[in-house]
Amino acid sequence: MPVRKIDVERIRAALDTQLADLGEHPYDGPAAGIPGAAVAVVLRIYGEGLRPERDIARFAVRHLLDRLAEDAPGRTVEVRVPPYAAVQCVAGPRHTRGTPPNVVETDPRTWLELATGLVTWDDAMDAGKISASGGRADLSEYLPLTD
Repeated sequence: MPVRKIDVERIRAALDTQLADLGEHPYDGPAAGIPGAAVAVVLRIYGEGLRPERDIARFAVRHLLDRLAEDAPGRTVEVRVPPYAAVQCVAGPRHTRGTPPNVVETDPRTWLELATGLVTWDDAMDAGKISASGGRADLSEYLPLTD
C-alpha cells in the first residue's frame, strides 16, 4: 500500500482549531502523537454534538483505516467510510474488478467508535450503522484496533 503524504502542519492546525472549539489549549505533544490526538479530539467533537473539521476528520478516519489494513492485510474486504476513505483488507481471495463481493460501509463517527472500541460491531450492526455484504464482511475479530 502506498504511503500517504501527510501535511503535518495542516493537521496540527486543524487539531488546534478543534481543541479551541472544545475550550482547550493547542496540542503540544510530539508529532508522533498527532494521529491519536486527532482521533480523540474528533470523537470528543462528535460527543459534543459538533461537526469536526473536514481535514482532521479525514485524517482520523484514514489513520484508523490504514491501521486496519496493517492489522488485517489482504484484499478480500473493502471497507468504505465516505466521504473520506476506503481500504481493502483481510486475507483471502483477491478481488480485482468491479464491486468487491465483501463490502463494509459506515459513517465516519461510527468507524471511529468501532475502531477505538467505543461501540461493538454487533451493536453498530443492530443499530443499522453498518452496511456489510458478503460472507467475509464481519470485521468483529479485527476490532477494536489495539496498539
